[in-house]
Amino acid sequence: MARNARGRRPAGPRPRVQLVAAAVAAVFVLLGILGFVPGITTHYGDMSFAGHHSGAKLFGLFRVSILHNALHLLFGLAGLVLARGLAGARFFLAGGGALYLGLWLYGFAIDRDSAANFVPVNDADNWLHLFLGFGMLAVGLLLSNGAGTGGRLDTPIDRP
Repeated sequence: MARNARGRRPAGPRPRVQLVAAAVAAVFVLLGILGFVPGITTHYGDMSFAGHHSGAKLFGLFRVSILHNALHLLFGLAGLVLARGLAGARFFLAGGGALYLGLWLYGFAIDRDSAANFVPVNDADNWLHLFLGFGMLAVGLLLSNGAGTGGRLDTPIDRP
């Protein structure tokens, strides 16, 4: 993509991968905030800092804790920063998708009543992690296919 003398991208529409990354990141920030709102989070008084003992559920479905909500907030804020650049948007979506697929596997591997369930997760969280993992990974890889590569793929870097 062309850059001006200061190395900045000229004004104009952003690539779709950046827009999608920013939207996904904003949803994570919103969910992190909503996890601290009584009423939207049921059994709010049963929320613990971390661990499987937290009885709070976002929308009455997804188990949350203070740590879980803080992780959503931080992940979303990092995504908003990364979405400002093309490579960062790709990394946030594809890397975040891979991370969520790993979290999905972790959710099935652990004993939910043990200290290993520190986030905490339940069945609804596991299905959401699977959906997010595949969705973010697919969007990060498919939407960025040829946007802003900086050169043609058929032109080797060592030859003009």
